[in-house]
Amino acid sequence: MEKKEIIGRNPLKMMGYPAEDILSEGGFGALVARAGVGKTAFLVQIAIDKLLRDRNVLHISIDEPVEKVCLWYEQVFRNIADSSGVKQLDPFWELILPKRFIMTFKVEGFSVPKLEERVTDLSEQGIFFPQLILIDGLPFEEMGRKTFVDLKAVAESLGVAVWFTMKTHRHETPGPEGMPKPLSSVEDLFDVVIELQPDGKEILVKALKGGPPESNASALALDPSTMMIRSAAAAAASGRKAQ
Repeated sequence: MEKKEIIGRNPLKMMGYPAEDILSEGGFGALVARAGVGKTAFLVQIAIDKLLRDRNVLHISIDEPVEKVCLWYEQVFRNIADSSGVKQLDPFWELILPKRFIMTFKVEGFSVPKLEERVTDLSEQGIFFPQLILIDGLPFEEMGRKTFVDLKAVAESLGVAVWFTMKTHRHETPGPEGMPKPLSSVEDLFDVVIELQPDGKEILVKALKGGPPESNASALALDPSTMMIRSAAAAAASGRKAQ
């Protein structure tokens, strides 16, 4: 029962998507927000859900050490467990660790051929076979369209979906439908785009592209203290109590 309760905290399911795996093989999803708003925490929540459902997750971090990524997982997992009322964490933590592989790159050292080579080496040596790839911190404005076209080809060949985080900037004017400028040249390659938008003391969660059916959609926010997703009404009520 406790495992089901933790899985029930899947942020995509809470947003109203009819299935947890909203991206098909080769599909792209993006979490967009300004720095420090909660992109990595949201990404890790997606990862933990997949890990608990026995899926192998390759987490690629740009310019962050493995140790820092591990701390993100530990903290987010603990927060999810606390919010689900789970007391015994160790069995679940031990279950997910073998299914997670963290890979790091410096921005200047990242390229699609290097990534493909490293993933191929892991698979050929029987070390790790990714079923979902997360890429956290890739600077969209520096990469160019070809990088994402090539990444999609790699994702399709591996049969995996890919989630990205993308940093936006306060001074940038959004494009049509509120789409962030750094995403404009590659938007057609993405199936789902989710924005984390500060609004007063709340961080609202909004689907800019590929959102859930309107009948299922829920108004959600991130709790700034835990970075856990919850209903916008609950977040607002909590904020009022804190005043």
